Formats: sequence, C-alpha cells, structure tokens
Amino acid sequence: MKRIVALALVILTALAGPAVARADSYGETLCQERPFMCLDPYHSIGENGAYTGHDEPTVQFSSHRPGTGGKDLLYYIKLPVNAPVKPKQDGTGGTWDFQRRATFWFSITMCDTESSPNFTKKCTPNSDKNARFRSADPHSPHYLGKAPGSAFMELQFYGPGWVPQFDGFGCTATKWCANLTIDSLSDQDNTGIPQNADCLNNHFLVGEEPINWAYVTKSGKSLAPANPLSLSDGDGTGLSVDPKKVLLFNPGDVLRMHMHDTPAGYRVDIKDLTTGQSGSMTASIANGFGHILYQPNAKHCHVAPYAFHPMYNSAVPRGSLWGAHTTNVGASDEIGHFEYCDAIDPSTGACTDPGAGDATLDEDDQFCLDGANYPGVQPIIGCVLDDGDFDGPSYQFTWPGTFKKARLDRRLHGTAFMFTPPSSNGKLLENVTFENDLPRIERGEPANHQPECDRDTGAHCTNPPIGAKFYPIYTLTRANGRCWFQQGGAHIPGTTNTFGGNSATEYGTKVGFNTYADAGFKPITLAEVFRRDLHGNPCSRG
Repeated sequence: MKRIVALALVILTALAGPAVARADSYGETLCQERPFMCLDPYHSIGENGAYTGHDEPTVQFSSHRPGTGGKDLLYYIKLPVNAPVKPKQDGTGGTWDFQRRATFWFSITMCDTESSPNFTKKCTPNSDKNARFRSADPHSPHYLGKAPGSAFMELQFYGPGWVPQFDGFGCTATKWCANLTIDSLSDQDNTGIPQNADCLNNHFLVGEEPINWAYVTKSGKSLAPANPLSLSDGDGTGLSVDPKKVLLFNPGDVLRMHMHDTPAGYRVDIKDLTTGQSGSMTASIANGFGHILYQPNAKHCHVAPYAFHPMYNSAVPRGSLWGAHTTNVGASDEIGHFEYCDAIDPSTGACTDPGAGDATLDEDDQFCLDGANYPGVQPIIGCVLDDGDFDGPSYQFTWPGTFKKARLDRRLHGTAFMFTPPSSNGKLLENVTFENDLPRIERGEPANHQPECDRDTGAHCTNPPIGAKFYPIYTLTRANGRCWFQQGGAHIPGTTNTFGGNSATEYGTKVGFNTYADAGFKPITLAEVFRRDLHGNPCSRG
C-alpha cells in the first residue's frame, strides 16, 4: 500500500546526512527535506533559525478592483528552451534550467480555517474584510494575530532535463508540467502551542507545514486524494508523475493560464496554445483536498475535507501573515538549489568531492543526486539543499541575457521564462512590485565569513548577496501584441525595460521589515525583504 511514499521517504532520509533539521527534533517532512517546495514561514524550520532554501525573486501584482484577488486572473506563459550546449560536470558547458531553479510559480492567498494564526475558525472567502488585520497592536480588533487562517497556493512549474520527481525536482526527461500546491501552517501564533506529535512526526506531507499536492491533469481529476494525510499514508500515486494523465508541455510552448474561483474550489485551467492540449486542477473536496486539523492535544493526526478559495476579493498584498514574502497575487522563481559535485557518498547523499565553483566542501554540499542514475536525463552530479554562500549556477552569469553577444548567450544559456502580467475581466492589474527575501536568507548562514544579516536592525543585509557574481532580474519585452516579463540578465534581445539593469536598482537596497504575531500576543518585527514598488504597471504604458 505505502510502497511509493515509503520509497520516497527512504531515499530522502538516506540523502539527508547532516542536513537541515529542527532543533526540537520534529520528524523530517517534505517541507524540511525539500523546502523549496513549500512557503518559508517567518520562524524557520531550519536549525537555529537558519535559512531553509527559499531564494524567491518575485513580481507582485496588486489592484483594488473587485475580483482581482483570484476570482478571475489570466496569464500567458512562454516556457524556456534549454541551451543547445549540454551541461558539463566541470561547469564549462551550457547551463540548463534545472541548474538555475527548482520551480517557477504563480501564487494566490487562500482561506484555511485550520492554519496560522488559528485565532478563529472562520474565514469568509473572497472578502477584503480579511485584509483589515494589519495592526501591530495586540489590543486592536484588527491585530495580526486575530486574522482568519490563511494558506498559500503556488501553481508550480517543473522543468525537464535532470532527476524526476520525487527524488529532486522535475517531471520527465524532456517535458514540463505544473503542480497545484497549497501550504498551510499548523501553529497557534498567539500561544506558541505546537501541533500534536503525530502530525509533526509521523506523516511525510504533514508536519508543521502541511501541503496539498495535485498535478494539473488532462482530465482535471487528481491522481490521488490531494490532502497531506492521504498522500502521506496512501499508495503514493499522487506524488509521482503519470505521463499518460498529467498535462505535459514542450520547452518553448506558449500557454494560456486561467486561474479562477468556482463553487467547488479554486481552479486552474491551462491551454497549451502550441500543441492544442489542455488540462486543469480544482482544489476541491472531489479531488481530495483537505486541511489538517490543528488539534494540539490529540493523539492522532486528523484531516477534514476542505475546498480552498481565495482569501481576498481584490489583489491586496498578503502582508505579514506567516510567510516571509508579502506577496498575494504574484509570480516567483525558486533559485539557489543546484551546486556541482564530483562524487557522492551513497550512504548519506553528501558530496565528498567539491565540484565546479567550490574550492572546498561546505555546509550546502548535501542532498546530492547523480543524473547518470536516471535514463534520458543529463548525467550531471549536483547538490540541491540550498546555496547559503551564493556561489552556485543561480548566482553566476549563467542566465539568458547575461552575455552581450546574443548568439553565444543563446548557445550557453537558452531562453528565459516569460509571462504576461495578469489581467482580470480583460484589464491588467494596476500595480507591480519587485521583491526578494534576501534579508531572510542572509541570516543564520553568513556567507564568506562576513557578519550575518541582523534580523532586528537590518544591518549587514545586502543586495546583491555577498558571494554572488550575479543576481537574476526581471526585464520587459513586447511580442505578439503582448507585454512580457522575462527573467535573466539585461541583454535579452528585444528587451524594452531593464528597471536599472541590476538587482540593486530592481529590488532596491533599503531593507523591508515585516511584523508578525508571536507568542504571548507580543508581535515581532524582522528584516525580511528588499522591495521596490513601481507605483503602476509598466505594461499599461504605451
């Protein structure tokens, strides 16, 4: 019955070695073993508050128009094409997409009455009344800790070319796919009372941060019940990709993605305009979605069927709920999860011989995988934990548009991930904000022997990060009558706006602070992001 899930857990545990683990000895769950698949909570699941692997350069879209909070959002997406030059173990070949990112995702904040802060068991979907809870005053009726419970949906895209799900990240050797994930947090922010031990210790997709998981399929039916407890304790069919049922895309395909709410639950429809194929996924009870009940005194972990719906009516920022980002409606990359390694200890999955870019072994040379063990993929050895010293391919001149010579750039770097800003009822959302969470990352793991980012004052928080030769930015282009965001460097052919051409000008250098509800009704303020608000949407201009 539990063969596939048990096998995945055995693989991940074997690969763990001395990797990230909570100091309070909670069991290893998906969000701890593969943190790039989950939202980063403000109190890290890493040891002693260390970075757990969420470098997320983000474009946030906001609007006060009704319906823009998720009821009706339309995107166009153009998937990247890998470089014609294949990667080489010594780092001298091309750089493929899997070396730059674990996933690219599009987000919406959802209601979840069993998620943080767990002050109330009510959440009215599609209501901007939920946005009132912004106060840092515990005596205010709109205090952060009194907000309705929230979850975070990420429609994640996984690229081809390396190890498939579920060992690392990917779909198939040559195709892309999409996965609807919804992250919740089983905490009571105001008391600090933890979830029950059975939930925290004994179920792979539950833990402190349970995750619903369902690939976009051709039929719209989930491969298995999507809720965390069923996926953890079932036969595991929902975790692995079934190429006959999952909607797969070719590199370079253009997609039309409609994200919208329905009575049954939140739904994503994708039409591949290149191939004509289509698919969908609905976060519905029929597809087995559910939320883990916050029951700190229970002996066993319980789940209840639950249809997820958007939390807000308009595209207001998410604010300081329980994630480091303030993003509600947004698009983001998940970078910093590949480093070359020349040899692996098969018993631990740790790197024993540092690869290109590393002179010596360091703390992030863990969770290493060998592509040679998988037929049809690139036989590259790499480590996927997190790049705490910012020296892997994600932080080099390996992105599309980082070489001025276009032909050489295309040969070695391929093409960019591209997407249009969302429209709702035919109109673009009015405002764009760039945001990254470097201050969140730069504490807990000081890079290159430099002082770590001070979470209280913002001192020593830097953009770009110390150790990085390059940090990816978003630029604009116009093609086929549409305005597109594209990720990479400033030299992608056809670029019309570089927003200053580097990470300091795009995301800003002034540290942004977020205030969160914390135990004892005492809020906590932390240095979390660099943020630049454009005060408009550049795609709405001329």
